[in-house]
Amino acid sequence: METIIASGIAVLGTLLGSGITLAFQQRTVDRSHRFTRREKLRQERLDAYSAYAGALINYRRCLVHLWFCEHEQPPPEEPDAVRIRAYDLRSSAQEALFRVQMLTDDEELNEAAENVLADVTALARTDTRTELDDARVRTRDDISRLVREAKQHL
Repeated sequence: METIIASGIAVLGTLLGSGITLAFQQRTVDRSHRFTRREKLRQERLDAYSAYAGALINYRRCLVHLWFCEHEQPPPEEPDAVRIRAYDLRSSAQEALFRVQMLTDDEELNEAAENVLADVTALARTDTRTELDDARVRTRDDISRLVREAKQHL
């Protein structure tokens, strides 16, 4: 009888040990999956935010160049060609904005990203050099502020 009880206790101990081991392994695997998912999202956000900031900078630079082609001593480039390049860069910036919006849950950051694009687009509609210079500084600062805000969401 003692051997049967000892065997039963051994079997129960083995089952209990296996169950506890399984539970710990599942928790470890779940934690690992959550970490991997968070890290992948962080990396995608980093890529999206960086691409958007780069697209804004390129679009802004092209619009400033277009302004000089149209208003001051034109560089050796046709304004129509620069305008077409500006349209292409705006499309790239909008695509990057959409990616940022899909990856970000924060509505304030999404709104700020939209506003920066609108402000950069308004560069081409300035009439005087003073207005252009003010808008250049403002948009540069807006892009820097957006990058700092986006960094908080990584």
